[in-house]
Amino acid sequence: MDKTKILLISGSPRPKTRSALYVGMQAAMEGAQEVADVEVELVELFRRKIAPCIHCNKCLRDDADRCTVFHDDMDELYDKFFQADGIIIGSPVYDMNVTAQLAQFYSRFRSSWKLSVDDPEFFQYKAGAAITVGGTRNGGQENVIRSITNIFATHGINVCTCGGGIYGGAMLWSPGDGSGTIDDPDGIANCRTLGKKVAQVAKALKLGRTQV
Repeated sequence: MDKTKILLISGSPRPKTRSALYVGMQAAMEGAQEVADVEVELVELFRRKIAPCIHCNKCLRDDADRCTVFHDDMDELYDKFFQADGIIIGSPVYDMNVTAQLAQFYSRFRSSWKLSVDDPEFFQYKAGAAITVGGTRNGGQENVIRSITNIFATHGINVCTCGGGIYGGAMLWSPGDGSGTIDDPDGIANCRTLGKKVAQVAKALKLGRTQV
C-alpha cells in the first residue's frame, strides 16, 4: 500500500518563522511522523495568490472539479487536498474567526461537489482535524475550530478529535503581540497528539477502503 499522505495547511498570513501557529503545526507534523509509512507535507497560505469564489457556477457548467475562471495557486492546492488521506488545517484567530487567507481557500471548493457526485466515497475515507492559536487563553479558538471542522463536514471528511481536552481540535494561545513566540506546553503537546491521531485514523481509513 502507498504511504498515507498527511497534508497540513497553515492559514496564517505570516511566514512560519514569525507565526505562533507554526509551533503547533510543527508539533502536529512530528506527531504524524511517529506513525509508520506516513508522508507529511506542510503548505502555507502565506503570500499565496488565491482569488475568492464569485459563485458564477462556471465550474458546474464545465463539469469541472476545480475552478475554471481563476488560475492561481489553487491549481496546485486542489491536487494536494484531493490526494491527501489526512488533512490538518490551522488558523490563528482573527476577530473571532479564521483568517481572510483561509476563508478564500475555503470558498474555492464549490467545484469539488463534482467529486462527490462521481464518487460518493471520495471524501469519506479521509480524516481531518483543526488547530488554532489565539492571543488570549479564551480568544475565539473554539469559533475557529468550529469553522475548520465545518469545512470537513461539508465534504463528508471524518473529523478527528482526541478527547481528553482536545474535544474539537488543538487550541493554543500566544501573547498576541505578533512576535511568534508561544509558551503553551499543554497546547503544543495536544497538537502532537492530534497529529499522531490523524495519521493513525487516515492510515486505517486508507487500508479499510481497500477491504470494503
